[in-house]
Amino acid sequence: MARRIIDLSIALENDVISDPPMMQPEIEYFDHDQTVGQMAGFFDGLTANDLPDGEGWAVEKVQLSTHNGTHLDAPWHFASTMDGGKRAITIDEVPLEWCIGPGVKLDFRHLEDGHVASAEDVEAELDRIGHEVAAGDIVVVNTRAGALQGSDQYLNAGCGVGREATLWLLERGVRVTGTDAWSWDAPFVHTAKRWAETRDPTIIWEGHRAGRDIGYCHIEKLHNLEVLPPFGFEIICLPVKIKAASAGWTRAVAVIDT
Repeated sequence: MARRIIDLSIALENDVISDPPMMQPEIEYFDHDQTVGQMAGFFDGLTANDLPDGEGWAVEKVQLSTHNGTHLDAPWHFASTMDGGKRAITIDEVPLEWCIGPGVKLDFRHLEDGHVASAEDVEAELDRIGHEVAAGDIVVVNTRAGALQGSDQYLNAGCGVGREATLWLLERGVRVTGTDAWSWDAPFVHTAKRWAETRDPTIIWEGHRAGRDIGYCHIEKLHNLEVLPPFGFEIICLPVKIKAASAGWTRAVAVIDT
């Protein structure tokens, strides 16, 4: 049996909009002709003439937030507690069993930017695709934002998933969710307008904050969700192990047996 592997991660890049300006990654590149001196630091007297084609190694220096690129958020990101009062786990404590499981894709591309998906929205989509969520499923949401990655519209595009819908999934044993948008919650520009009208603090980061009740992780800034079937595939999203961190970068992939 053949296996098709679909890359669900975006690349870390300079000058491509994937985060607000103050949170953008910074990557400095050093080519082979710039690093001879670095190599000579290990081997006394070494010069470019001693190296094949006069080349050293290529290397990069990267300044990142743990939330740059495609990453897995740990419960610690959402709050200091989870499961109704227990200390929230950090990314190095997330059970790896959570990060490998059957994938389910909810197609929410028809929902308008800033819409907060409800449990009813989730149930309606599951009815449409003919799937019943089970414990261990990794549920990802394909929003309108996925098609806009890299554009100046990306950060404000797509729907979010609200507290009610998030808890609906968690109560059924889902422990990892994901989105191709910048955030699991609705884009802040839309929530800010609702906040200005209502002054209701419960609408701020409501999907994330559901982790205070039931601990879970979610993947943000996924890619290629539109090519996935509704179910019948596996997702692998192992995070980089960063001590006591709120998130870890992940090369998320979908695996489809063909």
